[in-house]
Amino acid sequence: MIKSKFKFLILSVLFFMTTNSQAQNSANIQFQVSFTQPQAHYADVQMTITNIKKDEITVKMPVWAPGSYLVREFSKNIEGFEVANADKSPVAFEKIKKNAWKINTKGKTSVTVSYRVYAFEISVRTSFIDANHAFLSSTGIFMYPEGSINEPSLVTIIPHKNWTKVSTGLEPVAGKAFTYYAKNFDILFDSPIEVGNQDVFEFNAAGVRHEVAMVGGGNYDKEKLKTDMAKIVEKETAIYGENPNKHYVFIVHHYLSGGGGLEHLNSTVLGARRMGYTDTKTYKGFLSLVAHEYFHLWNVKRLRPVALGPFDYDNENYTTNLWIAEGFTAYYDNLIVQRAGFYTPDEFLSFLEGDINLVYNQPGSKIQPLSDASFDAWIKSYRPNENSSNTTISYYNKGSLIASLLDLAIIHQSKGLQSLDDAMKFAYLEYYKKKGRGYTDAEMKAVFEKFAGENLDQFYKDYINGTENIDFQKYLGYAGLKLVDKTRDSKDPYLGITLSRDGKSVITNVARGSAAWNDGLNVNDEILAINGDRVSDVLAYISNQELGANLDFLINRDGLIKTIKVTLKAVPNKNWQIEQLEKPTPAQKAVLEKWLSL
Repeated sequence: MIKSKFKFLILSVLFFMTTNSQAQNSANIQFQVSFTQPQAHYADVQMTITNIKKDEITVKMPVWAPGSYLVREFSKNIEGFEVANADKSPVAFEKIKKNAWKINTKGKTSVTVSYRVYAFEISVRTSFIDANHAFLSSTGIFMYPEGSINEPSLVTIIPHKNWTKVSTGLEPVAGKAFTYYAKNFDILFDSPIEVGNQDVFEFNAAGVRHEVAMVGGGNYDKEKLKTDMAKIVEKETAIYGENPNKHYVFIVHHYLSGGGGLEHLNSTVLGARRMGYTDTKTYKGFLSLVAHEYFHLWNVKRLRPVALGPFDYDNENYTTNLWIAEGFTAYYDNLIVQRAGFYTPDEFLSFLEGDINLVYNQPGSKIQPLSDASFDAWIKSYRPNENSSNTTISYYNKGSLIASLLDLAIIHQSKGLQSLDDAMKFAYLEYYKKKGRGYTDAEMKAVFEKFAGENLDQFYKDYINGTENIDFQKYLGYAGLKLVDKTRDSKDPYLGITLSRDGKSVITNVARGSAAWNDGLNVNDEILAINGDRVSDVLAYISNQELGANLDFLINRDGLIKTIKVTLKAVPNKNWQIEQLEKPTPAQKAVLEKWLSL
């Protein structure tokens, strides 16, 4: 009986391996990416489409990268587009849109599309190629036949002769060097590829093999990173009760200075300071970045707003819930690092203080509701200008604050038995695992109400869809904390400008409602003198004036010399600090202990 079961198991495994291999090799869409001129920043791409049964097909390139909410027009980097038959003879085609080419396939069963991609934009969301390595952000590299998003594909990477490694979350094809299988184009477009001589190491955590590809050198300690990154993985997996991957890839690009990250289905791309790993603050910041992007494994890649998948790669995909997708993730990144023992509770509270001060003091927080900040990310968040702080608010910072309020409310209501963790896990199981789809605004609101034990209509009206000041005293009070204004009765004069750092006193921002705003100083004005005095440090000069002082600003505005009269006002900004109540109750102490795992 035992031998029979063992034999059956072996046959089952062999059957799975055989059918899986057959599925991979039967893909009708195959890509080959090579690098004949990496020093000139080019990738050479061939897409072969077989088993064609239509008289014409249209191939398209996405206009944006999921996780980065801006239409980036990746097709602008395409050149040398050609189509050939199996016998190498040219095939007629016509470019019909900015990102689409219609190919005449009448009488043809296969065609090969060839094109080159110029890649020289350093970021976690765009491709970059030079003599040292190639980073391929897939939405800007691969095209897809219209109507074939759900079709599988094969990708073969041919590294430049000086390169030896490929790192990607794509599934490798057995027996074929640097060849990978994507079940559909959503998976292909969600799988960045690093090609070069990256330093690769691995660690296991939460039952998952993690690969880390370090690009560009650095003073990192691999053994320390293995241990510390594993702690973050374990802490985050514990929230949801399962890790959805068998293999996960971190691609880490190192720069003189830099940062940022972009989440993917089973990988992430991070930016880091090359020599920052021995600086305690910078290293903790890197771990927070790791925690942020890894938390997206659940929150946004799986537990997601209904608008964010299946994706429309031709147009903007609008949602009012990026404050959950990104803001809650921004809340959890520092919280997870604190739970893992890298931040102290006081350090975590200092980050909360920072968000409170940023949101409270930004004029745009009284103009743009949080839900609008999410919806308009496509035209505002990723396209800031000199007036953005006056008209917008970040769904990262304010969303993080909303997460803290709900966390405290749930802990308080449940008497320490539950937290926001439980609400997130419930939503993940309910909408991703059980229903297999994204959540609506109303559904996620209902989840929060379920765990907070109260109707949140007014909460949403004031803080999500409105611009009322957040009642931090109420929520911090649940944990025996209070918010204290350290700038009460300030008499400091305030002009309300920021200046460029190029040696000239050129205005780069004018704060809404400030003296400069009211009296007509403009962005791009160069301040030449004040009250007849040549001033080298404008802000220091202002700080020595009396509140209500009347000043004559001599400015250069587009080559014209003008005098602007300005009356100084008081500083409107607050300096909020979180402090403990003198006599917190046992219930308040219990909330604080649950919240910060004291």
